[in-house]
Amino acid sequence: MALEIDLNADLGEGVGDDDAMLSLVTSANISCGFHAGTPRVLHETCRSAVAADVRIGAQVSYPDLAGFGRRPMDIEPDDLTADILYQVGALTTLAQSVGGTVRYLKPHGALYNTVVHNERQAAAVVAAAVAVRLPLMCLPGSVVESLAREADLPVITEAFADRSYTAEGTLVPRTHPGAVLTDPQVVAARVVNLVETGRIIAIDGSEVTVVADSVCLHGDTPGAVAHARRVREALAAAGVRVRPYGS
Repeated sequence: MALEIDLNADLGEGVGDDDAMLSLVTSANISCGFHAGTPRVLHETCRSAVAADVRIGAQVSYPDLAGFGRRPMDIEPDDLTADILYQVGALTTLAQSVGGTVRYLKPHGALYNTVVHNERQAAAVVAAAVAVRLPLMCLPGSVVESLAREADLPVITEAFADRSYTAEGTLVPRTHPGAVLTDPQVVAARVVNLVETGRIIAIDGSEVTVVADSVCLHGDTPGAVAHARRVREALAAAGVRVRPYGS
């Protein structure tokens, strides 16, 4: 069977070249306004995603515009669930108004990292995803993945093309040196190796097993479009088909 992979990007954040990224990815994690993006930006991003035939996901966050959603917050689970439902509801309406549909839910930034280990907040995210009947995109091996599977919620496991990994399979914090990869050749080779072998080289040189249905190419990373183009070229050269997960 031919190898295939979904490529996703965080879009609608008011940074980077969203239109260029939409020509290269198959899934768009569109901001819901809590960490970035205005209603008009989100509306236009949904319209562009529909025009590009790219699957739309709701990228939900802590209410943290000032910190771009990258500051951890100790939010009560019921409040967090309500925040997520509010965000998904807004993006769903915007997407539907331009002929689109929200297909999955993905936490952003600090929320994404928190639910890797924090069971209370992970349960709140899963409760929201169950309520809106959306698959959850998350880090494999995380607490939130385990809780989602226990709830019979469809899961889309994800790897990151331009982020360094620890030996435990988690992401190296952005505050650490080398946490974000900037060489397109390195990023592309890493993605091909991941798809072909299911492994990523961690920041300490060890190999980490990563079972991923989708690979994230951050739209706000410097050189994001060049990274995405090189990744597509490298995957094509390796005979890997790029398509939305589950299609």
